[in-house]
Amino acid sequence: MLQLYLDLLSQPCRAVYIFAKKNNIDFELQLVNLSKGEQHSPEFKRVNPLHKVPALKDGDFTLAESIAILLHLVRKFDTPDHWYPADLQKRARVDEFLSWQHTALRPHNSKIFWYKVMTPLVLGKEIESERMEAALKELRTTLDQFEEKFLQDKPFIAGNEISLADLIAVVELMQTVVSGVDIFKDRPKVDAWHERVEAALGADLFQEAHKNILSFRNEKEPLSPPVADAMKAVLLRYM
Repeated sequence: MLQLYLDLLSQPCRAVYIFAKKNNIDFELQLVNLSKGEQHSPEFKRVNPLHKVPALKDGDFTLAESIAILLHLVRKFDTPDHWYPADLQKRARVDEFLSWQHTALRPHNSKIFWYKVMTPLVLGKEIESERMEAALKELRTTLDQFEEKFLQDKPFIAGNEISLADLIAVVELMQTVVSGVDIFKDRPKVDAWHERVEAALGADLFQEAHKNILSFRNEKEPLSPPVADAMKAVLLRYM
């Protein structure tokens, strides 16, 4: 049986989980607890030597990276066309967004999460207000680009139906909501899009996938020393 190695605190993992569940793809969930460093175990290294989740194992075949996994699931399970349209221009719009989000939406959302949530956890102090404001300014610029370039006046990024682009985008933006930043405030177009995406995915499934991350700030697991050191290194790179 297909196995998916996930930690639902990770937004790429949540995207893969939601997609597989929404499309009734039969899989065995293998939980990998990042806060305990389980991604560095010898067992997981045999699945993904990069020590990252999500990861997929299907018999002797293994695959890393969330976008590659999502595209593989689209093709292997012949999911409905709207996820990754056969129409070349619509597909190009999905590809365009998936390429852009790696260097814009994801890093800027992640920086907010690391500053607001992980800095107090790892360093035991709040981030400096100047750094926080600079990160929020970057995020606002990214949201302007998302709204003006990718969403425009369409119901969804690639047109009239939900696609992989919308799934990736909404999961990324939820990471900022977890940080306590209301990115939908004063952005009615983006807020309405978010509601359409959640409805298309199914509110119950959406909440199921986000249950752990939404409670993360109040119910944090203690970090093992090696994991804490690794996260501190990430923070220092951001700073």
